[in-house]
Amino acid sequence: MKAVRACVVGSTNVDLVLGVPALPAPGETVLSDRDARREPGGKGGNQAVALARLGAQVRFVSAVGNDPEGWWSRAQLAEAGVDVTDVATVEAPTGVAVVMVDTAGENCIVVSPGANAHVAPPEQLDADVLLLSLEVPLATAAAAAATARRLAVPVVLNAAPAQPLPATLLADVDVLVVNESEWADLGNPAVPAVVVTRGARGCVVVAGHRTWELAAVPVEDVVDTTGAGDCFAAALAWGVAQGFGLDDAARFASRAAALSVTAPGARAGLPTHDEVLQRTTPPSSW
Repeated sequence: MKAVRACVVGSTNVDLVLGVPALPAPGETVLSDRDARREPGGKGGNQAVALARLGAQVRFVSAVGNDPEGWWSRAQLAEAGVDVTDVATVEAPTGVAVVMVDTAGENCIVVSPGANAHVAPPEQLDADVLLLSLEVPLATAAAAAATARRLAVPVVLNAAPAQPLPATLLADVDVLVVNESEWADLGNPAVPAVVVTRGARGCVVVAGHRTWELAAVPVEDVVDTTGAGDCFAAALAWGVAQGFGLDDAARFASRAAALSVTAPGARAGLPTHDEVLQRTTPPSSW
């Protein structure tokens, strides 16, 4: 395997995690059945840490507030091996997410962006892959993608949370990663390749005129699905940077995501490269 240099442009949040017996319906109040936890999070932060765990050299472009949550978030990222030089400190509170997790490990999440609304695109890009998500301004993601396109750096866009995407951004994307609801919201965007994640039902890969399904890796000990999509996107980006075909990259990402749901929180279960290989007999390219 070659050493991968990855740039991640995305959000940094502090997650307040509440365990519930069942996710509440509209208008319903439920009592948490576990102690509340504070966890490091944000789609961008999770993806940056996931790439670092896989062995990549990760430059993370994000923003936090000048507050205890921001100081703690920055320290958590640095401890995980992420380069936080480009994590700016801005005059806004650090982003916060409230995460409810039921006994089956399913979740629902509400995000207050805070400082993430002030993330600026990188002025330079020296990387093997750019990974983007959309908890930061759309203009920031678009500017970063345009820079990557100019420098011939592959762009992986995790289009979450779902929102209308301008054609100019899509024109700079090599691989789009979405879940089923996000895919339905986007329609049929004109990009070279799309990977649609479907949780326990695996994923669907659409590339050119081909569409094929990949089965999920069975997981018997699901604890928390928070961050599984971030792990998938990061592992897919790692595979793209390695030069894997999309089929092998998606299989690798599926195995990484399966491991990520076996521990609480968005980051505790993020696997190393060796742990992914131990999960199954891999192709020689891994």
